[in-house]
Amino acid sequence: MSHKIDGGIAASAQLRPVATTGKAAAPVGEARTQPVQAADSVRLTGEATNLQALQRQLSAAPAIDSARVDAVRESLQNGSYRINPQAIAARMLDLDQQLGG
Repeated sequence: MSHKIDGGIAASAQLRPVATTGKAAAPVGEARTQPVQAADSVRLTGEATNLQALQRQLSAAPAIDSARVDAVRESLQNGSYRINPQAIAARMLDLDQQLGG
């Protein structure tokens, strides 16, 4: 058994709009629109609110503190920059504890 597929649609099988919501379909060319009503709401926790405030502050701040960069550059050039390995180690340990290490 074979059927020829020619892309044509028989007159009795033409597609028609079907209303599935129980409401009558809008006439062709007319669109039914209704305003969207807010049904959901969002409440942020105190922590989320603080994070948003911090994000706003960080986005307003410059990415690089050029005054600090200039001060470090100058101290490196004149040999006055000193590295404190104990302070670096202490800060690394503090960060590890904060991250749950």
